[in-house]
Amino acid sequence: MPRAGLTPAAVTRLALEELDESGPDGLTLKAIALRAGVATPSLYKHVQSVEHLRDLMTVTVLDEAAAEIGGAVMGRAGRDALESFLVAYRGYALRHPHRWTLLEHPTADPAVQASAARLVEVAYAVVRGFGLAEHEQVDAVRTLRAAVTGFIALEHGGGYQLARDPDESFRYLIDVLTKGLRVN
Repeated sequence: MPRAGLTPAAVTRLALEELDESGPDGLTLKAIALRAGVATPSLYKHVQSVEHLRDLMTVTVLDEAAAEIGGAVMGRAGRDALESFLVAYRGYALRHPHRWTLLEHPTADPAVQASAARLVEVAYAVVRGFGLAEHEQVDAVRTLRAAVTGFIALEHGGGYQLARDPDESFRYLIDVLTKGLRVN
């Protein structure tokens, strides 16, 4: 018998909880069904497929990150906005390492694309504050995303084994990006 209140949103929430606790390898329909207190086939009453569920999870994570990171940069400009963006992005990834993996892997699903666009728009708001020409903004946003996601991927993957604190290296990254975004 399905647990009362099970909806696509509830299944998504349960899947994200499972992802948080077990990581991507532990994210199975069986594990989500156990968490929901239903038989595995019962989940298909609420989600069309595993891919559909992953898209729902991705939309939730993108929206969550866009709200958090957008809130961090709201009312800020220049270096202050850039630093707030980078620190909030990294902070989200450090608090939610498994959810973070969904941020930069959008699918062709229109809802995922719309949510991804909201997060990218936050990055555009940051780089606009540097007075860049429109064509330079695309390059700046790509550079910003590449830098922060690369830093986080190395950090999550244990790539920073030297004695220097990764926080100090992150401050250096902020300084380099700030200098690189200044209009000459």
